Amino acid sequence: MKSRLRQYPSLPRILWGLVVLSFFYILAQLWLPFADTITLNGEIIKETSLQIGRFLLAVLGSMALLELFVYQLFFRQPKNQPTALLIRGIQGLLGVGVLFSILSFFETTSLLHLGEGWLGKIIRLPATAFAASKQSLLGSGWAEKSSAGLWNGLLWALGLLLLLGLIQALSVRRNSKLGLAYLLVLPAFVGIAFLIIYPFIFEVKLAFSNASLGTKATKEASYGLIYGWENLKTLFTGTVAKDATFFEVFGRTVLWTVINVTFHVTGGMFLAILLNREMRFRGLYRALLVVPWAIPGTIAAMALRNEFDSRYGMFNILLGNAHDWLAAMAQKAVLLSGAFAWLAEHIGPVSWRQDPTWAFVSVLIANIWLGIPFMMIIILGGLQSISHEYYEAAEIDGASKWQQFRHITLPLLKPVLTPAVVLGVVWTFNKLDIIYLITQGGPQEKTDILVTSMYKAAFSFYRYGFTAMFALVIFIILLVFALIYLRVTGGLKSVTE
Repeated sequence: MKSRLRQYPSLPRILWGLVVLSFFYILAQLWLPFADTITLNGEIIKETSLQIGRFLLAVLGSMALLELFVYQLFFRQPKNQPTALLIRGIQGLLGVGVLFSILSFFETTSLLHLGEGWLGKIIRLPATAFAASKQSLLGSGWAEKSSAGLWNGLLWALGLLLLLGLIQALSVRRNSKLGLAYLLVLPAFVGIAFLIIYPFIFEVKLAFSNASLGTKATKEASYGLIYGWENLKTLFTGTVAKDATFFEVFGRTVLWTVINVTFHVTGGMFLAILLNREMRFRGLYRALLVVPWAIPGTIAAMALRNEFDSRYGMFNILLGNAHDWLAAMAQKAVLLSGAFAWLAEHIGPVSWRQDPTWAFVSVLIANIWLGIPFMMIIILGGLQSISHEYYEAAEIDGASKWQQFRHITLPLLKPVLTPAVVLGVVWTFNKLDIIYLITQGGPQEKTDILVTSMYKAAFSFYRYGFTAMFALVIFIILLVFALIYLRVTGGLKSVTE
């Protein structure tokens, strides 16, 4: 059979293609009977795909031009002195144009206000020229409104390529020690700058404003230190959402984080130690234990929310069955009837959503179940990196299992465990989805933590400036914790130090 298949090397690809086509055919047959009630059609899909494609083309094209610009800075040099003046002049103009474009973008997104003076007009020149060329294409009829932006961008890209091509023609190759490093780091730096640094700076600015629904978000908001001070004072002395105060919610957040991370680390350590031993079906057990972490948190939270239903949830059904069994045993067992009766009195269905204590317990159970697999994987990787020679030497010296765990496993796991604990604390401290999807912070905001209160302040009460200050305070709390924890534990140091 194998020899026959070797005569047709493309046959496996054809078979896989038939499998894929069959899958889509079956999927279409299942979907088509319900297609009449779906508003999605080919025109919408086409328009959305074109928008996404234009955006990706703009991003990738801009990144390619920027990479080419940086490449020429480090790996090309002018042929002679006259061309050096021309090349450096073009590169200087391009660099200033990029800087002005970034500043214009900051003004468009309300991070900066350049004003109407001569300086603002000069900085807006690239953006103004780009908009003017687009209007020229529309006015001349060379492009339609839907495609004018694309053609305008392509024309500008072509012009920049011509300038870069001129630089390439007037220069010669040279070696650079740092050029390759800058070229490789540049895409990551641009991504971090626009996805992390810029939003953080915007949040800091927003924290010192009175932005709210009444100020039309940031359009009519006022900025200044006085507004930042008012937001900070309101945060610590007023209510953070509806009735709850900051320190009340902060204490609950600390309790939530400590309980979760403690169970995550201890449970993950226990399971990792078990799975690090030789056993049958070890791979299957590892795969099954990773399932809670592999399931999307939103799906898991919605499923667990139903399981905490007072009448139909799995937990109350189990507790009800346990109560009935204990009550029956209290009547049958003569010697232990008192103990069974006491257990039957205290074990039974509970009001998971109506009682604040049990509501908090419900979200703890859900998040502990979801978080243990991550710690288990991290710790298991650390355990597998520890050489067995240490344990063999400890056994020869007569060390017990506990002594081996305390003096070998824990110290060698510290470089792995410390960043995992820091990540676990940060993620748990900011865990929004589990609490919001299971209890919505209720009842009476008794299961709210800082991040859910902040979410309500932003999207229920529309206090944008206050919410930005709230987020900044949470960031500072976590930053201080991480710095202190890393300094005290020394977990990032090498085990040989």
